[in-house]
Amino acid sequence: MTVHLDQRSRAAVRVEKLTRTYRGGSAAVTALAGVDATFGSGTFVAVMGPSGSGKSTLLQCAAGLDRPSDGQVWIGDIEISRMSETRRTELRRDRIGFVFQAFNLIGALSVAENIVLPLRLAGAHPDPAWLAYVVERVGLAERLRHRPAELSGGQQQRVAIARALAARPDVIFCDEPTGALDSNTAAQVLALLRAVVDEHGQTVVMVTHDPVAASYADRVLVLADGRIVSDTPQLGVARIVEQLTALDRRGAIR
Repeated sequence: MTVHLDQRSRAAVRVEKLTRTYRGGSAAVTALAGVDATFGSGTFVAVMGPSGSGKSTLLQCAAGLDRPSDGQVWIGDIEISRMSETRRTELRRDRIGFVFQAFNLIGALSVAENIVLPLRLAGAHPDPAWLAYVVERVGLAERLRHRPAELSGGQQQRVAIARALAARPDVIFCDEPTGALDSNTAAQVLALLRAVVDEHGQTVVMVTHDPVAASYADRVLVLADGRIVSDTPQLGVARIVEQLTALDRRGAIR
């Protein structure tokens, strides 16, 4: 199944015939089985599916964190799946942002230092105007001198989002970004990601198990057994739950 997300816009990420097989002893497990997908620039896409469906593997391969067994991955117009590890590391640093369930902040550093750390490590200088915009947009202007331990979970995730935005990446990949947050804080973080797409044209690809989180996206992809089994735009929570339940009843999700 080929998925085209907003064909009118430039593709931020594209995968073709993406396959990932893991081998353990005499057994082989296929996490992705020839997935084709295009993620348009300036869109918010949620990727859903049960444990073992391939959703996290899709994110990791599309983001250059894992090398596919077969198929191709493009970030913009650059094909990355056959790059050396050094080149892929450089590309991730320059063109990709990451937000994970674990905030991955350095406790000894301040909020400001955590936000610019990847840029500093790369020997790059932050754009002061852009950095000020990002800090203001995520609501951290009064917290820049604080350490992570002095922040709530939602504030720490905002730091992680600001860090992902600091280098002005082409795309932000999020893996269960609200999984460790309460419902009210999760809603604030999701609204921020939604605003980043709407107000700045950022591209967000988010893996989630939560229908509420997925409802913030422009489009919802559902994976099962390493394949895309559903591609639907702008779903509400009830419709997402209904769709997943129907797939489960048909045995498409085990």
